[in-house]
Amino acid sequence: MPTTPTAVLVHGAFADAASWSGVVAELQNYGIPVVAPPNPLRGLASDAAYIASVASQIDGPVVLVGHSYGGALITVAGTTENVVGLVYVAAYVLEEGESLGELQGRFPLSPLVSNLKEWTYPVEGAEPSVEVAIKAEAFPEIFAADVPTAVTKVLAAAQRPLAAAAFEETAAAAAWQTKPSWALVAGADQAINPEVERFGAKRAGATVVELEGASHAVAVSQPKEVADLIRDAVRATTG
Repeated sequence: MPTTPTAVLVHGAFADAASWSGVVAELQNYGIPVVAPPNPLRGLASDAAYIASVASQIDGPVVLVGHSYGGALITVAGTTENVVGLVYVAAYVLEEGESLGELQGRFPLSPLVSNLKEWTYPVEGAEPSVEVAIKAEAFPEIFAADVPTAVTKVLAAAQRPLAAAAFEETAAAAAWQTKPSWALVAGADQAINPEVERFGAKRAGATVVELEGASHAVAVSQPKEVADLIRDAVRATTG
């Protein structure tokens, strides 16, 4: 019997694995095995290594799914031997040797950039490092404009910050060069310029779906549409 790949859902910055809850439920209804690991959000190389480790310990093939910054991670971690496909959800699709800052710099900046708040976190044996989060008052419009207001307040309070250094680290590999990819573009994204998403997806030769009115939190607002694209990727890589 063909082995159904496990969908490994990698959340991005300013979110956690619970942001995939609706998508997980949809995929489980389709009979697709799912894992939604925590993303450390401490740096491109170290986070990608963690996701690669998770994928490599799963018995059987894996389809990696990355939202936002998670897209950069699956681009690198996707070189893991048992990864058979990549799905980008409102995500960065990097080229080998490219950073998030370089990719974003090709296009006008999104409103996110001017609405970040800096924090610091301790680093053993070194000076504190900088991390960023979205200002609470700006979070609903920038991250989740198509999500009910009461829910966005919870998401804003629970957001997880990203190490600022992650924007400058370069991708050590680009798995989409050798593995099939799919991409969902959030047409009303205020966190990542949709042109960044379109450019990366086209460069990777991905199969693209665009949701015109979708915010950056498309996995929360439209979980069925996101799950359907993942199901397409799983079906295409089963066997």
